[in-house]
Amino acid sequence: MDIFEKCKNYTLARDFREKGIYPYFHALESRQDITVTMEGKRRIMLGSNNYLGLTSHPEVVEAGIKAFEQYGSGCSGSRFLNGTLKLHLELEEELASFLEKEAVITFSTGFQTNLGIISAIVGIGDYVICDKENHASIYDGCKLSYGKRLLYNHSDMQDLERILQTIPEKCGKLIVTDGVFSMRGDIAKLPEIVALAKKYGARVMVDDAHALGVIGKGGRGTASYFGLEKEVDIYMGTFSKSLASLGGYMAADSYVIDYVKHNSRPFIFSASITPANCATALTALRILRKHPEMVDRLADVSNHLRDELEKRHVPIHRASTPIIPLYTRDVITTLSVERQIYDAGVYVNPVLPPATPATDCMLRVSCMATHTYAVLDEAAEIIAGVFEKNNMLSASCAANV
Repeated sequence: MDIFEKCKNYTLARDFREKGIYPYFHALESRQDITVTMEGKRRIMLGSNNYLGLTSHPEVVEAGIKAFEQYGSGCSGSRFLNGTLKLHLELEEELASFLEKEAVITFSTGFQTNLGIISAIVGIGDYVICDKENHASIYDGCKLSYGKRLLYNHSDMQDLERILQTIPEKCGKLIVTDGVFSMRGDIAKLPEIVALAKKYGARVMVDDAHALGVIGKGGRGTASYFGLEKEVDIYMGTFSKSLASLGGYMAADSYVIDYVKHNSRPFIFSASITPANCATALTALRILRKHPEMVDRLADVSNHLRDELEKRHVPIHRASTPIIPLYTRDVITTLSVERQIYDAGVYVNPVLPPATPATDCMLRVSCMATHTYAVLDEAAEIIAGVFEKNNMLSASCAANV
């Protein structure tokens, strides 16, 4: 049998293109900002993870230019060999200080970070216990490990405890959860997770990709949000969101970091973060430390957009982060509504299976600290108009489901 047979038989993307509702790979022609030029037209950007709006910050851009001039375009090797720059060490040291952890190790991408941590830490005879709505990179990190993966229902602490009770006491146990869940924007029940980890002798790892710069004291993430900085064993995060760059990090005790440095294949056998990416992430971190009020501004504009959408009876899930899901239910309706919103001048992200059940699809809206009320009001009006046209407005204000 031809191994490409599955490729020939894959028609879903082609079908969506023919229907005029294919939602992916829209080409940007400008910087990532609150409004962008995309495929020749101004669009309000409500589909970016640029939470603090730092990708266009003059200091961040200048840092990338200077790094290119000083170090060239790339490191051309792994951190083990020729790929460690002084910039990498500065970034790791300052990030460890910011997160109040003993040490940090950086990876080339956020996705790779979860692969590298979990595959190194979870070995033969160990268990990794995951929330079902964790990011795909966590799932793939579990696949790369030699341990056994167990899943608990989303934020269901009774189900988590039931699973922990089944694991032999002598086995190593790592509970992994998103801090802020990337699709719905809800926050993990970290106090309960930590309590169960203590009760059953497990360690805790939090994926703060959507929490760094978003929640916690000065944007320090989920553990800080709950005052549990000393109770969470591993923080994972990315530079591609609030820190306006590319790459990822792991923060933990020094001996754990040292182990991962010397045993993580995704770390050992990958080229290091480019000089420009490293310099821009470091500069964005310094801006965040200097201006913690950006985190408050982000919360403020996010609440404003939520209020404006609710006022117009758009069915949303009300959480307390910049991520605002708009419920559209089935796949075809979701893609059709997304296209209408896009054509009207607002960019949002469709969330489809396997990221969500087929009957629980949504449009994912996300805010930036640099958004203005005027732009958000304009976007809310456009979105509500499309929902009204499709008879999808809610009788009550918020769906809260």
